[in-house]
Amino acid sequence: MQAPPGPGYGLHGQDYAAPSGPYSPGPGKAGPEGQGRCGGYYSGPRPGPAGLGLAGVQRGYVGGIAAFGNYHGSPAAAPQGFPATCSPQLAPTSCRSSLPAGSPHASVLAAATGWSAPLTPVPLPPPPGYSASPWSVQAPDRLLRNHAGPSASAGSSPANPVADSLAYPGRQNAPPPRSSPVMSTVLPGAPSPRAPPAGKHPREPVALGVPLPGLPPQKGMQYGDCVNNQASSAPTPLSSASDDEEEEEDEEAGVDSSSTTSSASPVPNSYDALEGGGYPDVHSSSASSPAPDHAPEPDPAPAAPLSAKVMAKPFGHGYPTLQPGYQTTAAPPSAGTFAQYPQHPGVNQLSSALGGLSLQSSPQPESLRPINLTQERDVLPATPVWAPVPNLNLDLRKLNCSPDSFRCTLTSIPQTQALLNKAKLPLGLLLHPFRDLTQLPVITSNTIVRCRSCRTYINPFVSFIDQRRWKCNLCYRVNDVPEEFMYNPLTRSYGEPHKRPEVQNSTVEFIASSDYMLRPPQPAVYLFVLDVSHNAMEAGYLAVLCQSLLENLDKLPGDSRTRIGFMTFDSTIHFYNLQEGFSQPQMLIVSDIDDVFLPTPDGLLVNLYESRELIKVLLNALPNMFTSTRETHSALGPALQAAFKLMSPTGGRVSVFQTQLPSLGAGLLQSREDPNQRSSTKVVQHLGPATDFYKKLALDCSGQQTAVDLFLLSSQYSDLSSLACMSRYSAGCIYYYPSFHCTHNPSQMEKLQKDLKRYLTRKIGFEAVMRIRCTKGLSMHTFHGNFFVRSTDLLSLANINPDAGFAVQLSIEESLTDTSLVCFQTALLYTSSKGERRIRVHTLCLPVVSSLAEVHAGADVQAAICLLANMAVDRSISSSLSDARDALVNAVVDSLSAYGSTVSNLRHSGLMAPASLKLFPLYVLALLKQKAFRTGTSTRLDDRVYAMCQIKSQPLVHLMRMIHPNLHRIDRLTDEGAIHVNDRVVPQPPLQKLSAEKLTREGAFLMDCGSVFYIWIGKDCDSNFIEDVLGFPNFASIPQKMTHLPELDTLASERTRSFLTWLQDSRPLSPVLHVVKDESPAKMEFFQHLVEDRTEAAFSYYEFLLHVQQQISK
Repeated sequence: MQAPPGPGYGLHGQDYAAPSGPYSPGPGKAGPEGQGRCGGYYSGPRPGPAGLGLAGVQRGYVGGIAAFGNYHGSPAAAPQGFPATCSPQLAPTSCRSSLPAGSPHASVLAAATGWSAPLTPVPLPPPPGYSASPWSVQAPDRLLRNHAGPSASAGSSPANPVADSLAYPGRQNAPPPRSSPVMSTVLPGAPSPRAPPAGKHPREPVALGVPLPGLPPQKGMQYGDCVNNQASSAPTPLSSASDDEEEEEDEEAGVDSSSTTSSASPVPNSYDALEGGGYPDVHSSSASSPAPDHAPEPDPAPAAPLSAKVMAKPFGHGYPTLQPGYQTTAAPPSAGTFAQYPQHPGVNQLSSALGGLSLQSSPQPESLRPINLTQERDVLPATPVWAPVPNLNLDLRKLNCSPDSFRCTLTSIPQTQALLNKAKLPLGLLLHPFRDLTQLPVITSNTIVRCRSCRTYINPFVSFIDQRRWKCNLCYRVNDVPEEFMYNPLTRSYGEPHKRPEVQNSTVEFIASSDYMLRPPQPAVYLFVLDVSHNAMEAGYLAVLCQSLLENLDKLPGDSRTRIGFMTFDSTIHFYNLQEGFSQPQMLIVSDIDDVFLPTPDGLLVNLYESRELIKVLLNALPNMFTSTRETHSALGPALQAAFKLMSPTGGRVSVFQTQLPSLGAGLLQSREDPNQRSSTKVVQHLGPATDFYKKLALDCSGQQTAVDLFLLSSQYSDLSSLACMSRYSAGCIYYYPSFHCTHNPSQMEKLQKDLKRYLTRKIGFEAVMRIRCTKGLSMHTFHGNFFVRSTDLLSLANINPDAGFAVQLSIEESLTDTSLVCFQTALLYTSSKGERRIRVHTLCLPVVSSLAEVHAGADVQAAICLLANMAVDRSISSSLSDARDALVNAVVDSLSAYGSTVSNLRHSGLMAPASLKLFPLYVLALLKQKAFRTGTSTRLDDRVYAMCQIKSQPLVHLMRMIHPNLHRIDRLTDEGAIHVNDRVVPQPPLQKLSAEKLTREGAFLMDCGSVFYIWIGKDCDSNFIEDVLGFPNFASIPQKMTHLPELDTLASERTRSFLTWLQDSRPLSPVLHVVKDESPAKMEFFQHLVEDRTEAAFSYYEFLLHVQQQISK
């Protein structure tokens, strides 16, 4: 039980007793060594617990979005087959004492990082691909879901991990050279290399193995009515902790960065402990995760005696106000000499600020204005749709995290799961944690201040009781302020910790000490694995790659220790010895692909600067070395096995270039696509992998801190659904170039060039882990993205790049009636390419509301649609594409039906929606017509799978362009409303609805689809525009295949190119430009993106609204 809700962040009264019990659904303390470590993963659906089947599809069901059936804690609930538990420890890790604190002062570095009348519903015959009956779907055996732990609770179906289990292997050392066919070839004409002096190397690693903690079995979780069944413990009275207990807690937390004790903190032996864990004392419902045998360290005792009956008061009720932001409690003796000080407004004085949170006591906001969608047809605004601003006071809004980095589907969090179920809206987070920032506060300090209980990093939303104590905004524990934190390096003042940059910025980056390392930072290592079969040489990608590498060799992220290596393969595997001292590169050919080994222990991965000349010689020679090959086979699997062995000691990045279906050795694949079924309106098969080979290999790579990036350049079916596993589970990325050919398809070649430039030079983080924390009462249950789930809230990322996006689904485990605000914090711990261990922290604060209207007012429709898209991809693979499509439609039906119940006083015959959700049906219809989910339209299987991969890994801003493209008219560009970017005037033409009715024969229109640009030229377009922008005298002279805009010295050309360049610069993947003439065959591809128009297989937007209205009225 908790105290009544308070008005805001307040402080404790004299009779306050801080609870020592668990607070959060985060992971508990690690059990005994080796406990629960069985290293399994599940690759197929199995029967799950009763009652946790498909929800929310039958009309009248209260589950709403539960149509997606999300589960937590069950091995069968992992669509991507993540290991349910962690691997056995790989090698013992020695513990070292923490480094000495050094100077008591900190420094802050400002770092700039890269980058009409009432209408009556009329029954319409549904087009192919839509069910004429209500959206009813039978529950599948079990929907797979990214999960964090095994199911081992009473009342659930017993798990049977034996059939599909995979032991997670430890380190595999490369075997010594054996007597196998190895040919040594010397490349002629190579000058002797001259290398610069080697840089200073770090000390040798203490241990390479990473023992992974066992995961406590969890009960299942379903999105909708069923909430997490995990046992949540009530707060327990305070108890004293001995020094030994405190030291044990410090060791488990990884580093006691806010402790004032002198006990040493041993180096942790796992990443879970290293980053600091979640809430350490959470009791598990399973015996396999025993309750801790001691309480956490007590909070500093106030002057008045504490009563054990006093429960936690989240925002500290009962404190009479003295000075602004300063509250009464007996300060510890060490704080007695300091004067009381004002705090940042809006943190502790939230009582008055939060009084305005109730929407019922204020005029109805614009976001709640009822809109009749069947009458107001033009709902798309002329300007871009921005993220809604949380209903917080102005000071907290300024402090809050940017929605470009951290965004919630609901900017007003419901108090209870019942209220969330009633709203029928998805609750989740969209993250872009490593995005390029122009300004990022970088903190160098010997002390990283964190909560002693839940390990939250200090942030702008904590409360300072006085100069010496602060209260965590996630678990509400009172912590000591370390001595070093009293000094502000910006103002050079002492005694004002609330003015430190960590408390003034919601996004910060810490330079971490050795306590946050399992081993010394490894060098940046890059390995390129290249397909050189006949098909690859015909495509001609190798020349483009080698030239890009030569141009960007000096720009590869890294330091003087950077290492690089190359492998090529066809039916055999070719290694290249580039060891310093050789006069020419040496090719070593291994023909035994059934038992791959490394032909030499040294020289395959070399220092970039020491072997620079040899590397250049190889890159110049490679495009011509295999031009006459007639080898058509591809031994991709064995090549990847060799790459794993080569990269295991250090980890790094493997870049794989593949042009066909693997046909030899381990991982060989057969064609599964039936071209006659590409336009099917019924079943779309083979969305899942054909073999678990690539998944197993990816998990091995992840364990050795190696990510695999895939470049697929193929004109034929290559089973991307199988190959994508190598990147999905190793935290890699996927690039796809269908019909690639350097001469026949020059636009694809140019796209590859631009993509490689970005790929080779962008930031990269190695050996990363990411943990998401949230306020007590909230829990995370499903993750989306490319990663490996190491524990309930810890994601393992062998590599992290600034173009990677993630999503997580949330549920409300406990009522939030005792709090006015909730916070979310993500911490990304990584090693930079320069060898620095860093922690990037984002913190988001949102209000808690108690009415359905307030929930609707705070809905973020773009975030919701992106989360639903991720859920639909999982549903398509685990169940069927038709189930996913039905669930998407049901999401609209349920949410608008829920809103309709709140505006029953309004008598309208149309389809009503609040202004905040007016775009929801449009976006869902666009999603249904997207390549990933469309039916009845010819779609290659690899194209569909790639679209699904993009949905799972793209940040929101890029994903929305893919779902709902932007359409602009560009033949009338003016400087009115233009913006200025780098001394360049960029026009801002208004957005147009995606319908042919907006196209005119006299106009020219630009459609931005994210990875593709289309410029549609009307048949009667002004000849002045055609000549000034396209460089041709009239419409007839425009070529059918035009992919560039010429640089012409005209105002129209300058404006058009400026706008186009501005759009291109805002995304990671270089878009391909297509100039499409009206009445040309190519216009059909352009018209497929006009989502508001009817097609043979899908409704128009208006027909879709009527269909939704019919479903609601049933």
